[in-house]
Amino acid sequence: MKTTRLFLVTFLAATQLMLEAQTNDQMAEAKKAIAASNAIYFESFVKNDANLFIDRYAEDACIFAPNSPAVCGRDAVAEFFRSAYSDYGLRNGKFITTALYGDGKEYVTEEGFWQSFDSNGKMFDDGKFLVLWKKTPKGWKMFRDSFSSNHNPAIK
Repeated sequence: MKTTRLFLVTFLAATQLMLEAQTNDQMAEAKKAIAASNAIYFESFVKNDANLFIDRYAEDACIFAPNSPAVCGRDAVAEFFRSAYSDYGLRNGKFITTALYGDGKEYVTEEGFWQSFDSNGKMFDDGKFLVLWKKTPKGWKMFRDSFSSNHNPAIK
């Protein structure tokens, strides 16, 4: 009986260690993929290439921008890019990831800060974000993108 109990405890501990190692590997893979995608995100504005931007998002993605309704789907993501480029003059930017949450299997939540730059390289806005990433057959894609500015446009 003692031998069976010892075996069971040892087996459970080894299984737990293997699961933790697998989760760590999956999170490391997700972190690497997210960093690579984030680097390309603002490159799309430098190059005025909507396809680079759209490819950051899952087919069923939604963007939750401040002071506006949610926009969902590929066409809406494309329109969001066009508006950011044409209406707001977004030409570059920067993401600063402060945390990733999850197990790296299907979904991961990214938390951080962003900065937006105009064609002269001047920062014109900054804020914070939460992005829910989804593992798809095409890799890690933004599934829900929520962000807000650190500036109140009504106060000047």
